[in-house]
Amino acid sequence: MKKMFATLGTACRWLWKVFSTGVFLLSNLIFLTFVLLLFFLLYQPRVVVPEGAALVIAPEGDLVEEKTAIAPLSRLINGYAGLAIPKETLLQDILDAINAAADDRRIKILVLSLANLEYSGLDQLQAIGRTIESFKKSGKKVIAIDDDYNQGQYYLASFADEVLLNPMGGVHLRGFGVFRLYLKELIDKLAINFHVFKVGTFKSAVEPLTRSSMSDEDREANQLWLANLWSLFCADIARNRQIDQGAVNDFINNMPEHLRQAEGSTGKMALAARLVDGLKTRPQVRDYLINLVGEGEEKDTFRQIHFADYLTTVPTSFTDTDDNKDRIGLIVAQGDIVFGEKDMPRQISADHLGKLIRQAREDDTVKGLVLRIDSGGGSAFASEQIRQELLLLQKEGKTLVVSMGALAASGAYWIAAGADRIFASPFTLTGSIGIFGVMPTFEQALNKVGIASDGTGTTKMAGAENPTLPLAPELEQSIQLSVEEGYGRFIHIVAEGRKMEPDRVKQVAEGRVWDGANALDLGLIDELGSLDDAIAAAAELAKLADYSPVYIREISSPGQQMLQKIGVLSLSVLKRPQFNLPGNTNLLRDVVRQFNFLALARDPGNIYAHCLLPRAVFAQ
Repeated sequence: MKKMFATLGTACRWLWKVFSTGVFLLSNLIFLTFVLLLFFLLYQPRVVVPEGAALVIAPEGDLVEEKTAIAPLSRLINGYAGLAIPKETLLQDILDAINAAADDRRIKILVLSLANLEYSGLDQLQAIGRTIESFKKSGKKVIAIDDDYNQGQYYLASFADEVLLNPMGGVHLRGFGVFRLYLKELIDKLAINFHVFKVGTFKSAVEPLTRSSMSDEDREANQLWLANLWSLFCADIARNRQIDQGAVNDFINNMPEHLRQAEGSTGKMALAARLVDGLKTRPQVRDYLINLVGEGEEKDTFRQIHFADYLTTVPTSFTDTDDNKDRIGLIVAQGDIVFGEKDMPRQISADHLGKLIRQAREDDTVKGLVLRIDSGGGSAFASEQIRQELLLLQKEGKTLVVSMGALAASGAYWIAAGADRIFASPFTLTGSIGIFGVMPTFEQALNKVGIASDGTGTTKMAGAENPTLPLAPELEQSIQLSVEEGYGRFIHIVAEGRKMEPDRVKQVAEGRVWDGANALDLGLIDELGSLDDAIAAAAELAKLADYSPVYIREISSPGQQMLQKIGVLSLSVLKRPQFNLPGNTNLLRDVVRQFNFLALARDPGNIYAHCLLPRAVFAQ
């Protein structure tokens, strides 16, 4: 017995020793990590802007108005480990860098390298283009350099003084179009029953589930705004390049003949059409830029600074921390509108956005709010939750101005309609005032493989939402009635917010999408203008002469703020590429974008105010 107790005591002592040693090592490891992070924060290498340098605007990935939220430490570790970080570039970062460089004597020229720019809204590209035009007033030259240009990249490049192209590259202008995958035959073969409920002749969000081709109504509506946007696009290119607007369409429609005359060279064809100013290989471009700004610290590079590094040396917009100044709050709402908390990146969570709106309402220094929207809508219930929060803000006497991005349609317009003022870009797509519901059932598909579902309940509606059973007629009628009521509510919200007669709203509703110029003519928006115009209008409505526009963001703890700062600073010292390689079109990504909302949608009543337009299809 004594021997057993002695053995047990020895084991316990060893266990305690292992445990205490582990705790000691873990606590020291945590302390060491904290010291290293603090050291990194305090002794971060300072970015130096070379005298007479080129500021390189080289966006990567999608152009966004708010970056996907990632834990700062994860972003830091992934950056240094070479792991994937979502490729996104903040639009405001580009605008801030170009604006600061205009008056910076250290910056001699601006270089656009756009090969890694992927999805972007035409309104965003136009905003950068207008900022480039302001930059050129300083007398500094703007040069676009790349191996190849898709049409979104070329549109932005056309604002440069000089556009250079690799001799083996081309300018790939194609025109705008909306092309969807239609799944009716596949759904029929799979024996899935998609029960669709909608109001609005032009409400086409569910057509891919119920048809094998685009409806005449959808084709008519799409052709109208596509033609208007294409006309604006071509007009800007023609003005920038000082060519006839019709030459752009001729370049596309008669491409075989133009290519024949250029002996099959897409580069020579672009040069002959005056879309570019010169054909230069990468070494020739490098030598050309070295002659303009001198050689950089690294051999065979021109003197340059990447815009992300440059931003660490200049003030950034909407970040003023002066609590003694009146403020105009800015909230970015980007993505699908979802009920509850967000599950995926690029979603507008009703709960999260509601918190931000309340934060603005309860902050006495915030006198007005600008809501920047880039969304095709989503859950009708979530849209109404957000609208109610905005109404409370207005009841507090604070002004509300909406600034629309590339897309502010359906549920996004539901949110926007009651604003004191609405601004949109000519390239904005808005409206889509309509409602739909969709509910799949799989009873036939299961029967085909020998599976049957059966049971009993206490009422006609018991098991009505069971997807393995046929949809109960009572539920089917109830959903359709709810959809019709939701459409009526939508019409009323627009009529009240826009001070229009309901019958007038019905004429421009029916789920139809409108471009910015038509939306202005129809009274759906108040003015064509930029985010800066919307902020100025909010200040004017709030009767503010001296104010600061600031982002309204979730309040972080001191520790989170420190980690965020470390993450931003650390990424600023990662080596920037001197040149970018052309990006590739991802077909799978386009497909996912079309059906992603249907896969992730959730609404308490299965009712949606959503416009499923793939925003970037026409920009690339």
